[in-house]
Amino acid sequence: MKKILTIQDFSCVGKCSLTVAIPIISAFGIETCALPTALLSTHTQFKHWTFANLCEQINPITTAWKNESITFDGICTGYLGGVDLIESVKDIIKGFVKKDGIVMIDPAMGDNGKLYTGFDTEYVKATKTLCALADVITPNITEAAFMLEEDYKEEYDYDYLLNLCKQLHNNGARDVVLTGVRKTETQVGVFCLLGGSEVYEYYTKREPKDFHGTGDIYSSAVYGGLMNGKTLPEAVSFACDYTKHCIAVTLAEPDHSVYGVNFEQCTSDITEFIK
Repeated sequence: MKKILTIQDFSCVGKCSLTVAIPIISAFGIETCALPTALLSTHTQFKHWTFANLCEQINPITTAWKNESITFDGICTGYLGGVDLIESVKDIIKGFVKKDGIVMIDPAMGDNGKLYTGFDTEYVKATKTLCALADVITPNITEAAFMLEEDYKEEYDYDYLLNLCKQLHNNGARDVVLTGVRKTETQVGVFCLLGGSEVYEYYTKREPKDFHGTGDIYSSAVYGGLMNGKTLPEAVSFACDYTKHCIAVTLAEPDHSVYGVNFEQCTSDITEFIK
């Protein structure tokens, strides 16, 4: 059985980050180890929440791992939140991933043309250097534009998307997956550049409501597919369909919560995909 490490924050209530990544990647038949960067009472879409930074625990944890000769078949990251943490993640990638391991970075730091609260130019630059160490990165258009110091566009064409991907590939990432790309008003999906040369696009019908944590569901499904030997086109297209199905199942419940989607009810999709 393969063993991977996911580095993200942990929300006690609410479906995102580690509470999404651990069960979904595990459903792919992968031992999923976790390094929590922060502990939250709920995710931040709730009105009242607490936050405890766990970054001071990273060095003692990784030192203990080193003493136990622990290594991983791959690492995937989500929301990190600090430049110092990014530097720690770089060291973990260099020190704990096997030579043929898969590193996937989700540079979660903004959306809709704006950075998340608390992020600045220094954080963007640090994230760009982290993405240079990745086999696969999964930025949205906002994140890609900020890393490349390009203008963010709400309306874009093929050439604009391809230019973003090529620059990110030249920065160091083997494969680039632009997420949240709108083909039309009713179609959303991904625009991918594989190995700097091959373009792959995949779109599904856009559901009528947005939910917190769907990006984490998507990236976890992509990573689970890759770790099962699926090609990137196979993994990203499955992840699009899986995320859409999770949202549709949630919307079918008359009393559904806006705080997360029912990905647990769609585990059979994963089982069927990896047969």
